[in-house]
Amino acid sequence: MKKFVLSVFAASALIFASCSSDDDKNKDKEPIVEVNPDNFTLTIKDGEHVKLINTLEYNLTGPVIVEEGGKLTIPAGTVIKASGGTSAYIAVAQKGQIFINGEANNPVVMTSASANPAPGDWGGLVVCGQAPTNKGTSPTAEVSDLYYGGTNLSDNSGVIKYLRVEYTGAEYNGKKQFNGVSFFGVGNGTKVEYIQSYNGKDDGIEFFGGTVNGKYLVSTGSGDDSIDFADGWAGTGEYWYIKDGAKAGIEGSNNGDDFAQTPLTNATLKNISIVGGGSEGGLYIKEGGGKWNASNIYVDGFEVGVHLKNADSDPQSNQQVANGDITFNNIQFVGVDTKTDYAGDLPENFLQEGTNTGAGNGAELPDWAQGWTK
Repeated sequence: MKKFVLSVFAASALIFASCSSDDDKNKDKEPIVEVNPDNFTLTIKDGEHVKLINTLEYNLTGPVIVEEGGKLTIPAGTVIKASGGTSAYIAVAQKGQIFINGEANNPVVMTSASANPAPGDWGGLVVCGQAPTNKGTSPTAEVSDLYYGGTNLSDNSGVIKYLRVEYTGAEYNGKKQFNGVSFFGVGNGTKVEYIQSYNGKDDGIEFFGGTVNGKYLVSTGSGDDSIDFADGWAGTGEYWYIKDGAKAGIEGSNNGDDFAQTPLTNATLKNISIVGGGSEGGLYIKEGGGKWNASNIYVDGFEVGVHLKNADSDPQSNQQVANGDITFNNIQFVGVDTKTDYAGDLPENFLQEGTNTGAGNGAELPDWAQGWTK
């Protein structure tokens, strides 16, 4: 059992979260950390373990940074309300860990504190790991300025389960903006399941390199792409439900600076529904593309089902298709005007059409997403 000491000072509750066990001899190993739920902004240092309390509502007013060796645990039912635009976000550094322990009937919710919430009200969740990326030896995350990448395929940044993030995507400028949840070089020792991004201003969920797998993901109402992967991501995406994003349902690329950079993006995608009609297609292959092995994909309501730039502006992506390195076996198009705008001779295995369930129920919300999503 973990121990908590509660003190009240004026109108503010100050929670002192201790990671010590009931064994008194371990008390000094993890220092007590002061947490003010009314003004939740914090740096969790090496050896510290902060556990939030789900009977309190946390007002995120500045960054919460989990540094190397630190841990943050958020139990089921916890609500975090953020204000402050780009200054309000939660970020996990390399060798730090986060444990979001939501439940199907009691998710963790991170949302806007505004009485009239809108996309971009706050930042989002950022996790940085030590798994490979093709952006260099120690690149810096687009937001949070934390380093990521390395050689540890099984790097473990913790557990994220049954989490809903709302109204994320605060913007520094046109080239620097938060997503709902961003995974930078995160390893496959990290468990990522049952996450929804709801009405974010930029991408809903994005993988920047790494090997982490994402299962049971929902992205609805994104202001940009719904789910995005890039920079050598080599993971499996399974059971994704995507609806009403402004641009691509899924955008996948290799490297925006050097389309052929290695290690190549190597994505396995299966059991996915993409619904809505964004301006960049159901699936958008760009900036080198990498390798895609996709099956049981359902695409509904787009002008273009599978979109590519032309071979002059993105020769590498088009070559990956021509080589047979990107395959959809099988895929179903419903209410799609043009199945693909790839201009070359279609490889035999590029688009194998079938009748699919996608994430479980075609265009409708699947059973596994009922209750905890919005």
